[in-house]
Amino acid sequence: MFDVIIAGCGPTGAMLAAELRLHDVRVLVLDKEPEPASSFVRVVSLHVRSLELMAMRGLLDRLLEHGRQRPVGGVFAAIPKPAPEGLESAYLLGIPQPVVDRLLGDHAADLGAEVRRGATVTGFDQDDDGVTVELADGEHLRTRYLVGCDGARSTVRKLLGVGFPGEPSRMFTLMGELEAGAPPEEVSAKVAEVRETNKAFDFRPFGQGIYRVVVPESDPGAEPPTIEDFRRALDTLAGTDFGVHSPRWLSRFGDATRLVEQYRVGRVLLAGDAAHIHPPAGGQGLNLGVQDAVNLGWKLAARIRGWAPETLLDTYHAERHPVAGDVLANTRAQVELHSAGAVRALLTELMDFPEVNRYLIEKITATGVRYDFGAGPDLVGRRLRDVELKQGKLFDRLHRGRGLVLDRTERLTAGGWADRVDVIADPTAALDVPALLLRPDGYVAWAGDRQDELDVHLARWFGEPAG
Repeated sequence: MFDVIIAGCGPTGAMLAAELRLHDVRVLVLDKEPEPASSFVRVVSLHVRSLELMAMRGLLDRLLEHGRQRPVGGVFAAIPKPAPEGLESAYLLGIPQPVVDRLLGDHAADLGAEVRRGATVTGFDQDDDGVTVELADGEHLRTRYLVGCDGARSTVRKLLGVGFPGEPSRMFTLMGELEAGAPPEEVSAKVAEVRETNKAFDFRPFGQGIYRVVVPESDPGAEPPTIEDFRRALDTLAGTDFGVHSPRWLSRFGDATRLVEQYRVGRVLLAGDAAHIHPPAGGQGLNLGVQDAVNLGWKLAARIRGWAPETLLDTYHAERHPVAGDVLANTRAQVELHSAGAVRALLTELMDFPEVNRYLIEKITATGVRYDFGAGPDLVGRRLRDVELKQGKLFDRLHRGRGLVLDRTERLTAGGWADRVDVIADPTAALDVPALLLRPDGYVAWAGDRQDELDVHLARWFGEPAG
């Protein structure tokens, strides 16, 4: 019997498996595809919060080797405004998605997660003690919990029968990476001309003769899209197909936005695209899923290890559902801004105010997220930056996925929670508070200087003390 079975070995599923293995949870990851996707070079953006999480788990350097740092300015609706001065992290990482998939998958496997490919979930039945999962070949597996990380067309979500309300697609867009036969100077001139009236269109060079193509489609064809669909849409919009050929990958997406009513039903949970779908504006999808995984991982592990407070697993839905709702809203707004010329022009002017620009960047990069942990300093409920310590940096001390007391007073202890919470006593730590309690996902759960207050919050997030 497994502790957790995860359906789907994309970035969300792999990250969740790794988070669980940090706490010695027995994990099986099932993926219907026989091999990892490798026939395309689709580039995705890892935003600030995701890069921070990768640093917290010791993965950032490996990712940086394969990606390209780009300015974080202009992430909202592709409005070309540089990031305001004083922004903590001013870059995102453009990186091929297969590289992300491979690195996170390897990370999970290195920690001991079992991955089984070519295994399709076709049914499940849950009871008070666990979940029986049925595979397409007739095999039945038993687990304490099942998590659906199986994408926008999630089988687990459909079988669970949870509501998936939202708005259907009203428009469709083709996106892909292709080579172009037209001379670069002709491409540049035509693209500039078209974008004067249609900001949803994009045809930018990606190096080595490859172009990232984004073109609205008035009459969507059947899935999957073909290069002929791209040529037809380009000719309709720009009067030329730019001689596109040799596609690396092709996709079609609508502007549908949907969000599940519940992230958890009994012993079955949902994460990533299985829980929410939205347009790709701002490049937030993969990031949102990875952040779901890190929020859920330690909580589910705590439940399995036996020290989680009764309400801890419920906070997964309470915290992540509103965050996804905000992403759905801002992506819909960005789609509208591509065609709302007057409103886009006004917002472009407003973004000259650093406060407006910073607010929108923090929204896209998830650095502005604040969970409702109740009364306390503004820092409580927010993620903590990678502060300098006497010995190294904070994120280097979070690789094990444990809680952390960071104490400038040198008086506080983790007491009976020392088996799951570390303590760093460092009077030089660059904090605006005397001490704080950091959750395994990097969010501040408490700030102050009194041991009795700290004990209350240790119990709230980490259960009863040992012994």
